[in-house]
Amino acid sequence: MMKNVKLGKSDIDVFPIALGTNAVGGHNLYNNLDEEQGKEVVRTAIKSGVSLLDTAYIYGLGRSEELIGETIKEFSRDEYKIATKGAHYFDENNEERISNKPEFLKEQVEQSLKRLQVDYIDLYYIHFPDDETPKNEAVAALKELKDQGKIKAIGVSNFSLEQLKEANKDGYVDVVQLEYNLLNRENEHIFEYTSENNITFIPYFPLVSGLLAGKYTENTKFDDLRAENPDFQGEKFKENLEKVNKLRSIADNHNVEVAHVVLAFYLTRPSLDVIIPGAKKPEQVIANLKTLDVKLTNSEINTINQIFPKSIK
Repeated sequence: MMKNVKLGKSDIDVFPIALGTNAVGGHNLYNNLDEEQGKEVVRTAIKSGVSLLDTAYIYGLGRSEELIGETIKEFSRDEYKIATKGAHYFDENNEERISNKPEFLKEQVEQSLKRLQVDYIDLYYIHFPDDETPKNEAVAALKELKDQGKIKAIGVSNFSLEQLKEANKDGYVDVVQLEYNLLNRENEHIFEYTSENNITFIPYFPLVSGLLAGKYTENTKFDDLRAENPDFQGEKFKENLEKVNKLRSIADNHNVEVAHVVLAFYLTRPSLDVIIPGAKKPEQVIANLKTLDVKLTNSEINTINQIFPKSIK
């Protein structure tokens, strides 16, 4: 079994395969979600040794946090770690807005604590950067909460390298979470900074809503977020499916599915120590754990790099 890893400079250690929970109560993101099934996904994860549950206010506007809060009551506090995120609010016209103002972030943490029904949050992220707030001031507000014991580690998400450097000016950032997958490798340029500064890099969208899992054909139709994503449209979709199919021989060599090969590849990247594949069904949680059975050879890693070339900046 793979050992736990530490999140950045914090004392929080987690199992390297976490659970992304945007499909647990994320009714604004997915259609026809079954809340009881979502809770069972969380339950299954914790029972299977998955210790980090990754959620956010914007996943169902607090509903994901509430469902997780209801479910974790069944477990002792040392069996799970909670990561959540804040930055979104809705103005008087019900337009979605972003704020990193210190007082706003502090209030968001308090609201998340209530929804999750916990005394502290293990990892709290600024979910998106705003255009006004100096990032080190935003992080300093979270450092105050860390000193008070309300959060244990500090993260930022969707920050550029420049914003990350500003946020980490005082060395307080433990984790950065950015989109990263084989179809979008642009954020690899951040690995050098995260490695040098003991910041854990956690990729979101690791399987591109199932596209990199090898489950779709050219005839698959989508009626949710995926329908608007260019990677799921026309010739681009066909090209992506062809690339994914080239991974099948590697998957067969390890007696696993394509998704496990993709996730295992991520864990070979510098400072990328934790992955957060999502799951809508309990059996998907169990399946994700097979990633740890995959030990890619250098030749296989090179093959994957050739199929999915790095982005040129």
